Amino acid sequence: MMLLLLSHLKKRSVEKEQRTEMWQVHALLVIMSLINMVWGELRYTISEEMEQGSFIRNIALDLRLDVKQLTARNVRVVSEGKEQYCQLNVKTGILFVNERIDREELCGQTSVCTLEFQIILDNPFMFHSVILEIQDINDNSPSFSENEITFEIPESIMPGARFPLESAHDPDVGSNSIQSYVLSKNDHFTLDVGTRAHGTSYGELILEKSLDREQKASFSLILSAIDGGIPQRTGTININIIVMDANDNAPVFSKSVYKATLDENSPMNTLIIKINATDIDEGQFGEVTYSFRHLSDKARKLFKIDANSGEIRVAGIIDFESEKAFELDIQAKDSGSLASHCKLLVEILDLNDNAPIISLKSLYSSITEDSLPGTMVALIGVSDQDSGDNSQVQCFIQDNLPFKLVLSGRNYYRLITDSALDRENDSEYNITVTATDKGLPPLSATQIIHVKVSDVNDNPPTFDQTSYSVYVMENNIQGTSILSLQAKDLDTDKNAQITYSVYGDGIQGQTLLSYVSVNTDNGDIFALRSFDYEEFREFVIHVKAQDSGSPPLSSNVTVKVFVVDQNDNAPRILFPVQSDVSVVFEMLPRAAQADYLVTKVVAVDADSGQNAWLSYELNKVTEPGLFSIGLHNGEIKTLRGVTDKDIVKQRLVVLVKDNGQPSYSSTVTLNVVISDSFPDMSELKDFTEDTTRNSNLTLYLVISLASVSSLFLVSIIVLIFYKFCKTRNSKFQFESSNGNYPALPSSYFPPNYAEVGTGTLQQRYSYEVCLTSDSGKSEFKYLKPCTENNSGNNLINPQNFDTILYDGEGSNMKTENVYVQQKPANTEWRFSQGQRPGPSGSQRPEEAGPWPNPPTEAEQLQALMAAANEVSAATATLDAGTMGLSTRYSPQFTLQHVPDYRQNVYIPGSTSTLTGTNSQPEGKNPQPSSGNKKKSGKKEKK
Repeated sequence: MMLLLLSHLKKRSVEKEQRTEMWQVHALLVIMSLINMVWGELRYTISEEMEQGSFIRNIALDLRLDVKQLTARNVRVVSEGKEQYCQLNVKTGILFVNERIDREELCGQTSVCTLEFQIILDNPFMFHSVILEIQDINDNSPSFSENEITFEIPESIMPGARFPLESAHDPDVGSNSIQSYVLSKNDHFTLDVGTRAHGTSYGELILEKSLDREQKASFSLILSAIDGGIPQRTGTININIIVMDANDNAPVFSKSVYKATLDENSPMNTLIIKINATDIDEGQFGEVTYSFRHLSDKARKLFKIDANSGEIRVAGIIDFESEKAFELDIQAKDSGSLASHCKLLVEILDLNDNAPIISLKSLYSSITEDSLPGTMVALIGVSDQDSGDNSQVQCFIQDNLPFKLVLSGRNYYRLITDSALDRENDSEYNITVTATDKGLPPLSATQIIHVKVSDVNDNPPTFDQTSYSVYVMENNIQGTSILSLQAKDLDTDKNAQITYSVYGDGIQGQTLLSYVSVNTDNGDIFALRSFDYEEFREFVIHVKAQDSGSPPLSSNVTVKVFVVDQNDNAPRILFPVQSDVSVVFEMLPRAAQADYLVTKVVAVDADSGQNAWLSYELNKVTEPGLFSIGLHNGEIKTLRGVTDKDIVKQRLVVLVKDNGQPSYSSTVTLNVVISDSFPDMSELKDFTEDTTRNSNLTLYLVISLASVSSLFLVSIIVLIFYKFCKTRNSKFQFESSNGNYPALPSSYFPPNYAEVGTGTLQQRYSYEVCLTSDSGKSEFKYLKPCTENNSGNNLINPQNFDTILYDGEGSNMKTENVYVQQKPANTEWRFSQGQRPGPSGSQRPEEAGPWPNPPTEAEQLQALMAAANEVSAATATLDAGTMGLSTRYSPQFTLQHVPDYRQNVYIPGSTSTLTGTNSQPEGKNPQPSSGNKKKSGKKEKK
């Protein structure tokens, strides 16, 4: 039992080892099969003269490929020559005969005839050599070069003499070639068949029995050449034998076989060899002539022999590639028809006369720039028709190229990439392939391969700068181009087509796209709406430039847009508040002295910088010389004490203008009542009536101005016409006065018209119209013009201006000094020299320029509170409940009743605004009536 168990285990171990060995053998066969599939050699055998379309082999089965892959992998047959003997059906994978194959024409007398071509597949690349062996068939009969030959044989020749016969030629090889010769039956001659050095058979005629010319003078024999094919084919030649009279000695060659070498491409008439035969006979029987016997047509064209000297020379072009050796039969014959024969073996020496041949078997004319190193570009085949070292070829390409040649198989090179490609640096390459043989001297051939590098989207668009800043004036026209961006992409075609887009945070609660847009094609950025500096002063745009590649690449750039302020807001009057319901007036005690603070005009401008610098001036007053206003603080004070002659009801029109270009202004009307007690209702009602009369007066003035302008125009026309007539008449006077005009006095010229004041006219030529409130009579007050001798200091000093007053009748005139030296401005709300910020703090108040130094926010707030408290204190004794009084005179009136405009108050010369505790959204406030800008806003109702 134990023995059986051990035997069983041993048997299983042996079977396991056998299975392991079988598995290893199968694996090796599979690996060899795969290697043979990539770089393999297929051998097939067919017969010659097969019909076109004849089946050879199923390539798809032999290569273990799916038929559907043949078309996808671009399978093709590549052959060396011009003829395409075989073709492949890519739909079925069958290799078939494309042209009739003649083995004799293709290979000649070569025993083994093969046809070699290649089968190439792509994706992945596969290369297979196919060797097609062509088998011979007996399709050619033996033939002789001549139909008959003649021998002249002397009767005295001894039996055993040999006479060489012409060899028959059969293009077939092997058993289909000539196998035997047969001579027709006769009594005197037999046939002996021999074999030459290169394997061809030949026949010799042997004399078996002596000839007797007197018995039979000629013989006619038939020589037949028979091949070994099935069925057999034969060829015949007629042999004519003429029996000649006796010639005892035949010519004799010094050698039976001569050898010579000849370089190919030898020039014509080149001497190859000189043969010599001697005949000991005398006379005509000793004269020898030379000739070729049994020479092929090809050799007959290449060689010639001198019949008298025996010199053999070149008669054609010797090409080693066509024939490497020749065997020539030479006959020496005397005049008695006796002849002898010898052989000449000519060996052709190869010269390096053929340059290598470069052929492109496969070419990818365009490769992508992201191709990996080792990507095949072309399959190059090289060949050389020479032999030996002359046929050994080496290929190379120029240096400094990202390509290299790799030897693949016999006489094949693969052109592959050697490093990474970059189309932006080199978009195409002209690769020169040079093939050089090892001959002396070496010959070479070149082939230029043009390879284009196709673009890959590997470069994102780029901007010239990382960020841009652009300044746009506010109130711009909608659709205005604010910036033109240009991104560059180093790629080409679709990969370089750039599309622009914008994105970013919203502005004032609205999307960015509602403010700006970008031209997606050229990167021009447009403003979709008019910008307002008072709403926002800057915003950020993010511009994205994206190409059209796959995948698309993009880059971003930041554009900062700064809105530049424009003087587009007129000053806004905050105090006093205008109302259409009731008349607001100020009370001026009769005991008020000079420099008494009547009230203060408070205004703001929504603009910034110098566009918000405000100045105040009295545009119209009922009684000039009584009131003055601070140029920069708007404080209205008395210039002198109130007298009994002053009109009780005073109307002041205050003009507030900014410092922008052009300048905008606003006006406010103040009603001042000179009284120690509250006036009657009838007196207050006169303010409304005066306003109506002033409106009517304005209409009358406009009509009068139009009439005067028309009259002035007519006067100018008449004056021009008069001057024209006078000029024509003065010609005679000029001639009579010997061309001299009388001199004019110097006082004729107008005085100093080049001087310019602060307004449209000089101050000394300005005038104002003042009307009484109840009489309806007008009093016109003219400022006396200063003479041209006044100095600049006199013009500045108000005491040098006299006012000429005319009464209502126009007869009485008096002159009085209406200007009083203005007292220094109230400095209660100003700060001391040390409290002023900035470099202006070192300037004394007396030396300050037209624009004071800007106060801080605390100064501005203190100024507003001080102005309101002063006015409240001055009018605290008045009855607040009386009709027509402003509510600010009520004891209950405080600053809390005044709107908080501190965030909008701008003190000239300051760059900041007051900021209250309760911030309001930044924006434009409705403006009062303006004289210079067509803007209107609703007056705030009290």
